[in-house]
Amino acid sequence: MNKTRTFIRKKIVIVTMLCILALLGLLGRLGYLMIWQSEYYETLAKQLHERERSIKAARGQIIDAGGVVLATNKTVCTVSVIHSQITEPEQVERMLVKELGITEEEAHKKVSKVSAIEKIKSNVSKETGDAIRSYDLDGVKVDEDYKRYYPYGSLASKVLGFTGSDNQGIVGLEVKYEDDLKGEDGTIFTVTDARGVELDEEGENRLEPVAGNDLHISMDYNIQTYATQLASQVMQAKEADYVSILVMNPQNGEMLAMANVPEFDLNAPFTLTEDFLPSAVSDNSVSGNDAAQQKQDALNRMWRNACINDTYEPGSTFKIITAAAALEAGVVRPEDTFSCPGFIIVEDRKIRCHKTAGHGSETFVQGTMNSCNPVFITVGLRLGIDQYYEYFTKFGLKEKTGIDLPGEAGTIMHQKDNMGLVELATVSFGQSFQITPVQLATTVSSIINGGRRITPHFGVSVSDASGKTVKRFAYEVKEGIVSEETSRTMREILEQVVAEGSGKNGAVEGFSVGGKTATSQTLPRGSGKYIASFVGFSPAENPKVLAMVVINNPKGIYYGGQIAAPVIKKLFENILPYLERINYN
Repeated sequence: MNKTRTFIRKKIVIVTMLCILALLGLLGRLGYLMIWQSEYYETLAKQLHERERSIKAARGQIIDAGGVVLATNKTVCTVSVIHSQITEPEQVERMLVKELGITEEEAHKKVSKVSAIEKIKSNVSKETGDAIRSYDLDGVKVDEDYKRYYPYGSLASKVLGFTGSDNQGIVGLEVKYEDDLKGEDGTIFTVTDARGVELDEEGENRLEPVAGNDLHISMDYNIQTYATQLASQVMQAKEADYVSILVMNPQNGEMLAMANVPEFDLNAPFTLTEDFLPSAVSDNSVSGNDAAQQKQDALNRMWRNACINDTYEPGSTFKIITAAAALEAGVVRPEDTFSCPGFIIVEDRKIRCHKTAGHGSETFVQGTMNSCNPVFITVGLRLGIDQYYEYFTKFGLKEKTGIDLPGEAGTIMHQKDNMGLVELATVSFGQSFQITPVQLATTVSSIINGGRRITPHFGVSVSDASGKTVKRFAYEVKEGIVSEETSRTMREILEQVVAEGSGKNGAVEGFSVGGKTATSQTLPRGSGKYIASFVGFSPAENPKVLAMVVINNPKGIYYGGQIAAPVIKKLFENILPYLERINYN
């Protein structure tokens, strides 16, 4: 009996102790959750009863050198529905169909979907957004948003670039300076009950967005506009495939204009223009994935900036580089004489001059004025493969220019070990290799500006919403590309090319102009397609502006001296007085 009582007492003690331990464990767990894990569970509770909606930040503007706004924003709206709050679903569906132009099926699907918040449509005009608000329907949300807007449509389309549906930069300056332009999105917080219905008495909490900074660029709206007009005129007159014009300051690399015609509408960048609409897509002969791919390929071509994305054989404009290298190396002097019978034989190759009858006896200066191939082949052979390749590298031609635009193409040049005398001869007058127009313009700038290799660029500075400058860009400059003496000699020679030589159609009354023409064949040889170009600068004695035009596949007359030089002449006639008026230096 005593043993039984003793056993029962022990069991009671054990059970009691176990209960006490369990209670202490529960109290400890409760304390842990309430004290050490309180922040975590408070966050979970908030997430259960709070709903977030994003507020887009206004993207920074892109502003030209004179204060003209080239890229800005339009206020638009994003329309959404919250399933748990809708009290009149059929009326909401009818309203969405009427105001947003969506189908009844789509409206029903969106309204019926059980989700925290369902986006119906973004980039809705503010007028339509206001109209939707006026219905005052439960569960319908209209939030203001921003859409990128370009006041001048297609102007500088391949430089400025554009943004996607999320307002993020895709190409051009928009993507290059994304971090400066994008800003920081804000958030709207609303409180709901357990059913997900917003509690009016709790109101909304907002984390305000921070607008992006403004980008100030060196482009001049007036020069860009006129360059685009000229490019369009010559493209139409010569039925060319495309025409590019760039204008830059050869002293510091600032780009004043870069026109690539045909351009496209920045406010509708995914709509193909007639110039790029493939016939297979337009006549519906291709469908499905093939049609989609074909359209994307056409869009990529439409967006390409030929000045930086595409390479070409520069032809005789490259004789500027050969001349500078030869003068710098001391293998030629301006007064040296040559004889041109209309051709020159290099190894087993007979290479003709553009003047088949020959130029006869001529000095180096006259040979440059005449754009004589045998003269430049002779000079190139004097330099030799090793020395020519050394100057090609020293001038920066094997590296990209570093321009602040995406997708710059590199130079396509023979490997030194694969260069023979024939290759050296053709390179000397600008054939059998390829560079970009911006590379040629940059290299010519370094030759005529005293020997400084500058970095071409558009970005100048960044300012905040108050107009205060928060960043100023600096760009690399390499000294000693050529000597000041060689640079001065080249300016004098190129001035004579325009005054009396092959570039005389680029002369501008009242201004000193230097320059060089070019006519090159496109590959494959014998295709009958040519590229006419001209690079010019002014004042010749102290260049402040350099301009270049490239006309791809012109019909009829295709010589650079006859169709390209007059384009830069017209450009300079218009912009040189303008630059004087604004005291540009």
